[in-house]
Amino acid sequence: MKISTKGRYALRMMLDLALHDTGEAVPIKAIASRQDISEKYLEQIIALLTRAGYVSSTRGARGGYRLTRSPGEYTVGMILRLTEGGLAPVACLDEGAPSCERATTCATLYVWKKLDNAIADVVDHITLADLVDIERSSMGNDYSI
Repeated sequence: MKISTKGRYALRMMLDLALHDTGEAVPIKAIASRQDISEKYLEQIIALLTRAGYVSSTRGARGGYRLTRSPGEYTVGMILRLTEGGLAPVACLDEGAPSCERATTCATLYVWKKLDNAIADVVDHITLADLVDIERSSMGNDYSI
């Protein structure tokens, strides 16, 4: 499984908003500059995040974006599922996928379910607040697991 650029950038954008939360809206231009991502691409991602209610926007000269909840209320899994549409390693485990007629005889399904559970266990237990702490304490160099 590979996380798309959209998913990676959405996570970086949400982390940037959490790191720079002063109560004021954060301009997309500032996020683009800090993250070295084009404004146009971030505008597409921010539209998705806004529709989902993860961020709110403020118009005008002092306009920009801010998180609608505290960083501890967002998990990496929430953000990635929104942008990726799902994180299942195989199509038969996608949410809403039709039942596979081979499921009862497919020995490899055991592997895919274990992998799916492991992925969910990681992404659903790391919050933006955790990433903020990591960013502030290690400055991005030492990720002890």
